[in-house]
Amino acid sequence: MIHEDIQDFAAALPARAALSGLDLGDKTVGVAVSDRLLSVATPLETVKRKKFTADAERLLAIFAAREIGGVILGLPRNMDGSEGPRCQSTRAFARNLSRLWDGPIGFWDERLSTVAAERALLEADTSRAKRAEVIDHVAASVILQGALDRLRHLRSEAT
Repeated sequence: MIHEDIQDFAAALPARAALSGLDLGDKTVGVAVSDRLLSVATPLETVKRKKFTADAERLLAIFAAREIGGVILGLPRNMDGSEGPRCQSTRAFARNLSRLWDGPIGFWDERLSTVAAERALLEADTSRAKRAEVIDHVAASVILQGALDRLRHLRSEAT
């Protein structure tokens, strides 16, 4: 099921299940995963996009292998907060994925996530070639970490 609100997403999560964060691009999907305590996002891999069926097959294999209980998709809003064609594409991807996978799917504003990932890689003195290879799944981890931090804040408010 697709959840627009992070609180609804949090309520739908199974206990002690890891999350996956996805950074959807035209040519690639960056994939990150969390631990079961929902505290740390780790970059995992970049999936080269082909057709939705092939992309989904790879993602579903990752979800099964990692026992993923929920998915956060980066929502590429414009800098003014409005939604353009890339957001529509992300929402369509979420609808298609929800037909194949039963877990909760949520969105996280991904504005500047690639900038943050690039900055982190530069600070780590990563070569230009290596940055190009890993930027998408590092951006996915930035997206996922933002959502994890918000989920942790929601849990602390509830107690």
